[in-house]
Amino acid sequence: MEVQGKIKVIGETQTFGNNGFRKREVVVTTEEQYPQHIMVEFVQDKTDLLNNFQVGQPVKISINLRGREWVNPQGETKYFNSIQGWRIESLQQQPPAGMPPVPPADAFEPVNDFKEEDHDDLPF
Repeated sequence: MEVQGKIKVIGETQTFGNNGFRKREVVVTTEEQYPQHIMVEFVQDKTDLLNNFQVGQPVKISINLRGREWVNPQGETKYFNSIQGWRIESLQQQPPAGMPPVPPADAFEPVNDFKEEDHDDLPF
């Protein structure tokens, strides 16, 4: 499954417990008629994937839905869902390194330097 949108918030990496469990959250705002603010968590070594992204950047995040059951001390069963990201890609089109940007088509002026006497210079 995937979620696409613009990054609204990138949280700091949080560490929990003695085992060093790490989590980092990102909020993505979808671009649709009724935009949604979707919080996706990245865990353990996947938290580093967010280092190269900034707020406002359009992205596509590959996700897994996770659910778990918990029984509280009163014996009531509760259910929790989370959205875990495992890959994030930029949707911005960037030119390959070393390639100059291509100017828009309307930036070119037509070249009309054809001269009547040049017509005899054709090789056929």
